[in-house]
Amino acid sequence: MLKGMDDFLYCKMEIFMPETHLGAIQKALQSVDAGHIGNYDSCLSYSKVTGCWRPLAGSNPYIGAENEISSKPELKVEVTCLREKVDVTIEAVKKVHPYEEPVINVIPLYRTSF
Repeated sequence: MLKGMDDFLYCKMEIFMPETHLGAIQKALQSVDAGHIGNYDSCLSYSKVTGCWRPLAGSNPYIGAENEISSKPELKVEVTCLREKVDVTIEAVKKVHPYEEPVINVIPLYRTSF
């Protein structure tokens, strides 16, 4: 059976960013209690990935060359947060995130443990 958002207590956030900003993102997430699991806080995981993009006119900052796909190493950070705190968590991340439009995916979690 399909569930509505109100049926989910937690969400998983995926945040893509340069490795240089991991400490700032960790502090921002901690400030809104994201990653609080049981008797632990600041719980997150990250993977090294490669980001690819092609800049379009109006990009600020304009990183790369016209009509060329660029790539660079970055991190994919995963953290859980309460559904009711998704908006404040996104805003906290945006304050320290270096990208013009941060890539932040929010995925509802049916259960956080089995």
